[in-house]
Amino acid sequence: MARKIVVTSGKGGVGKTSITASLGIAISSKGYSVLMIDADIGLNNLDVVMGLENRIMYDLCDALKNRCTLKQALVQDDKNLNLYILPSQKAFSTENISSAVFKSVLNKLDMMFDYILIDSPAGIDVGFHRAVCGANEAIVVTTSHVSSIRDADKVISLLNGYNLDSINVIVNRARGDLIEKGEMLSGVQVANILKKFLIGVVPEDDYITILGQVGRIDLNQSKSRKSINLIANYLLSGQLSIYDPTKGYKSLLKRIFTRFGGVYE
Repeated sequence: MARKIVVTSGKGGVGKTSITASLGIAISSKGYSVLMIDADIGLNNLDVVMGLENRIMYDLCDALKNRCTLKQALVQDDKNLNLYILPSQKAFSTENISSAVFKSVLNKLDMMFDYILIDSPAGIDVGFHRAVCGANEAIVVTTSHVSSIRDADKVISLLNGYNLDSINVIVNRARGDLIEKGEMLSGVQVANILKKFLIGVVPEDDYITILGQVGRIDLNQSKSRKSINLIANYLLSGQLSIYDPTKGYKSLLKRIFTRFGGVYE
């Protein structure tokens, strides 16, 4: 059976889809079969971030309308044969896809993959509940901004009502220089506010934004790549090691303490 992980956020624009795609690439590159499902029906962008939009013949909505099988709707990544996406359709009415229908889709795909990552729409409307209904685990992506943390807290309060094995937090777009100056909350501080387990901190990275826009996120070799790999390793092995975005901005004493006294890398 696949581990079904929904990646969600309260606020849009926090990098949730890029995180989903990057984790899918990282996990599948280690030999595991991964399916990424775009559950943001009507505003789907996962295929664009992955550079697969021109290869889509069918999508989730075609399968639900019996125009194709679910297997025919899957799109295999041309660079990593262990990685697939199930795209959704921009013009399809979301009212036609209930939570029960979406969960049945997940159940049909369950035995085909090791991991299923569900890219949830931002917010707490019906699309959020549809994406969460069939998941076993949840990852909430947030930034250190007050509005993002507040919205993440609202999402977590809803996730607490589901029978999930875990609800974890990733803090994205962290600025090490601002954190060290006390002008931005650290990942640990954000997780403490949200009262959830922190599994990763991803640094601010203009390069990943550019790659996502041109559908070449798989080529990312920047500083955010290490942080994503650390998160993927945690999901695979349970061994926690968190990227430290303040590295290079700390005094010698703080660097020694971080190296020998914490889980940061």
